[in-house]
Amino acid sequence: MKTQQAKAQRFEQLHAGTQCFLIPNPWDTGSARLLEHMGFEALASTSAGFAFSRGKPDMSVTREEKMLHLRELCAATNLPVSADLENGYGHKPEDAAETIRQAALAGVVGGSIEDSTGDAANPIYDIDAATDRIRAAVAAARSTGFKFMLTARAENHLWGRNDLPDTIRRLQAYQEAGADVLFAPGLKTLEDIRTVLAAIDRPLNVIMGSVPLTLAQLQEAGVRRLSVGGSLARVAYGSMMAAARKMLEQGDFAFAKDMPPHKVFNDIFKG
Repeated sequence: MKTQQAKAQRFEQLHAGTQCFLIPNPWDTGSARLLEHMGFEALASTSAGFAFSRGKPDMSVTREEKMLHLRELCAATNLPVSADLENGYGHKPEDAAETIRQAALAGVVGGSIEDSTGDAANPIYDIDAATDRIRAAVAAARSTGFKFMLTARAENHLWGRNDLPDTIRRLQAYQEAGADVLFAPGLKTLEDIRTVLAAIDRPLNVIMGSVPLTLAQLQEAGVRRLSVGGSLARVAYGSMMAAARKMLEQGDFAFAKDMPPHKVFNDIFKG
């Protein structure tokens, strides 16, 4: 198994390259190993996918549950793993910093802190408070003894605040606070993505799934990293639900003809 230092070096190299790379989101150790086997170069955890695997809604797992999950993911793969750390599991800058420290100890080599409060009535932190939280997270990341790639997330567009100038101001503030990667989930047009890229000088992550754009288009625009969030978990669970519904309502087991043979998974997981 590769050391955390080696994984960190590889993750940094991926961000420093000229190609846009894919960082898919496993939700358990099996999906992580399958994605590694398929040839992906890095992985990112998904808060939604992991929560669903525990029978919980997104944003409801505890920090302790998340750290155990991250330790299991990192131990299962030689690939660099970046963690979805939500808002740092607390409102204070110290909370974000402690979450980064714990995630590094769990084995990840990167992680994201978002500026969403978790409060639907007041969903986004004030920009100064949000920047303080990123600054504290950056300081914790730099104390790990390896290059921890800190991603700062501006969550406006996931909460109906489609204010692109404010999103850009936030990303610029997080950049100045020391974030290594920037991320504004909810951007849907190439025009908006290009506008953001022109205003920052850090690698930009774009989340796919609902964005009707191709990797080639985004790479040409200058996007460095593409993730899919909980999409793969939802596809997997959705396929299971569709098959189960046919069994329950129609007595139909035809879904089994398209599934990979048992041996395929045995061979992958014994390797």
